[in-house]
Amino acid sequence: MMKKIIIPLLVLILITSAVLAQGQQSGQGTGNETGQGQQVQTEQETQNQGENETLTIRQRTETRARNVDELKQMIQEKKQEMNQEMQSLGEKQQKIYQNQNRVREAVHALLAMENLTGGIGHNVSQIAREFNNSVQATIRAEERIQTRNMFVRFFAGGDEEAAGEMEQEVNRNQARIQQLKQLMQECDCDEEVKTMMQEQIQNMEQEQNRLQELAQSEKKSKGLLGWLWK
Repeated sequence: MMKKIIIPLLVLILITSAVLAQGQQSGQGTGNETGQGQQVQTEQETQNQGENETLTIRQRTETRARNVDELKQMIQEKKQEMNQEMQSLGEKQQKIYQNQNRVREAVHALLAMENLTGGIGHNVSQIAREFNNSVQATIRAEERIQTRNMFVRFFAGGDEEAAGEMEQEVNRNQARIQQLKQLMQECDCDEEVKTMMQEQIQNMEQEQNRLQELAQSEKKSKGLLGWLWK
């Protein structure tokens, strides 16, 4: 008897909260975009930025450092470029890009050092391009997690779909990192170049660990009524 009363009551609470959330979004419709519209716009902006990032890499496929000093300069210029890009982003997006820019920086560094890494250069560049495609996917997944509606999160829990997509990318990237480590061991190159390559691999690895923890935390967030369908 008690169970028959509790379940309809919980469903009523969920419906009421959804109506309140919708009303709040509608009230912001004049002069501001709705929460859903903001999310769609955010995902579209991220997708466009990812396409631009890929295009930028293609445009620079013939731009390779000729020596260590030039490589350092190219990495520094990339850092400045990414910092400027962040200035036009919202607070939440800045936080996301601040973390994931470590992988973007590593991608460009590994591409730039192709001619300095001997026979492994082509393989390293190929893995770097795969990482570039992956980082755009993890950025989109993280944005979905960070911008999840607070009412939906309270009742339904975390975004398991976004967390699952993130974990898939992380698993692929961890395999790529192992490939890069193996290639680094085989690299017949200057010790300074090898050290710089190791630093970029470590940056990639640290970011994958962060993303893995974020995905696991999101999956553990069940919400008040999450047990009804999870």
